[in-house]
Amino acid sequence: MFGRNQNPRPEIDSLIGIAARIEGDLVFSGGLRIDGEVLGNVIAADGPGHLLIVSEHARIEGAVSCAILVVNGYIAGTVRVSEVLELQPKARIVGDVHYKLLEMQGGAAVTGVLKHQPDSPAQFHLTEAEASAA
Repeated sequence: MFGRNQNPRPEIDSLIGIAARIEGDLVFSGGLRIDGEVLGNVIAADGPGHLLIVSEHARIEGAVSCAILVVNGYIAGTVRVSEVLELQPKARIVGDVHYKLLEMQGGAAVTGVLKHQPDSPAQFHLTEAEASAA
């Protein structure tokens, strides 16, 4: 919508169902939706655009690292997001969160430190009209 990047998100090509429980680290590429429980780290393969969706029924106990993360469930561990982090109303994160862009809805909670990780220092550019007025 307004000001949002119009690039579509990657498609979900993997699913961990609500009755599933994984013990150990999980490495994925593309799009992954977790409805169940993961006791271990969830890490996207190297490269941009990998999407992880943590549904309201999901629980992750371990570090999470990916490009795009949408959370409406529970994560206990350090979270690192290289592109966009979206926290929906039922999101609960216990641990430090490193992000580039954060979208947080009312009701979401983070118990830990939020650390903005820009690609480079902020740059400001004046238009010709603004530069001549200065």
